[in-house]
Amino acid sequence: MDDRPEAERVGLRYLSTAYRVRRVVDEHMMAGGLSLARTKALRVLDRKGPLRQASLAAELGMAARSVTQAVEALERDGLIKRGSDPADGRAKMVVLTEEGSKALAMGTAAGEQVLQRIFGALGQKQLDTLDTLLTAVDDATAAL
Repeated sequence: MDDRPEAERVGLRYLSTAYRVRRVVDEHMMAGGLSLARTKALRVLDRKGPLRQASLAAELGMAARSVTQAVEALERDGLIKRGSDPADGRAKMVVLTEEGSKALAMGTAAGEQVLQRIFGALGQKQLDTLDTLLTAVDDATAAL
């Protein structure tokens, strides 16, 4: 018999389910050519335009070292370009390429399709309830 508090049991189940959903979404996006993590970086560049690497790191909530490695990989794949910042030659600017825009569109479409398959299985009332519950969990997390 499980003697853990109910909140802990449900919280662990939530983490397990969230991990599984993320893994499935990532697998489908990678089949389209772009992982979820790489999509996040490209999405920021698509939304914000060219950014300094430090600004990209801040937007992603990542350490500067981590974003440097991600940017190098994206550049190798032709999805972004790096160049000097015209305002400060020491800083590097990151720019989304046309190939990066195409990959972003394909990856986003693949992710949206799998999310529709997963969450489309719920009725509207269930989606509304889940949305309300996720807001409450997010608010409780932000308060910590």
